[in-house]
Amino acid sequence: MDPFLVLLHSVSTGLSSDELTELKFLCQGRVGKRKLERVHSGLDLFNVLLEQNELDAERTGLLRELLASLRRQDLLRLLDDFEAGAAGGAPPEERDLRAAFDIICDNVGKDWRRLARYLKVTDAKIDAIEEKYPRNLTEQVRESLRVWKSSRREDAAVSHLVRALRACQLNLVADLIEEEQQARGLENESKSSRGGGGGTTMSLRSWDSDRPALGTPW
Repeated sequence: MDPFLVLLHSVSTGLSSDELTELKFLCQGRVGKRKLERVHSGLDLFNVLLEQNELDAERTGLLRELLASLRRQDLLRLLDDFEAGAAGGAPPEERDLRAAFDIICDNVGKDWRRLARYLKVTDAKIDAIEEKYPRNLTEQVRESLRVWKSSRREDAAVSHLVRALRACQLNLVADLIEEEQQARGLENESKSSRGGGGGTTMSLRSWDSDRPALGTPW
């Protein structure tokens, strides 16, 4: 079973009818009225968002935003566990990029447009990102990085981001990424010297025994 679909199922079963109504209201700008009228559960709503490419395992920002609006910290913790497990199971280069994305999203702020242009994200794409996430600066930054990564494909690397940040005079953010990379390198060396093996704990956090909903079959 796809871990992301299991997560969505668990979130759906944890929603009350009032919370579902609130989520439908929050999604009015993304989902048409007729589609919303056919939504009778959280899974119905998530399926619509999946079909519209508003939500997927790589783009969980909207789900986080919706759950934060409900103030459901328990469901946000499920999302945290999923993201931690996904990052832990990814190739090292992908984990490095995700970590760099997080640092940029937390620190670049409104300078993201300048960075995006340096990364050759077109003005049309930037306008579309602002329209898609009009009140969510963090998702604007993250989406611009996703667009860059998609355009570079296998060539996307942390070193390119660091170089772009320095070119945009965002040296503090570049320093934070390099420091984080060095810390990860030291941590990996330490694990290797101990014989490795620590990778499964991260990916299994979502399946803790006190959360049976994640293991519930569809």
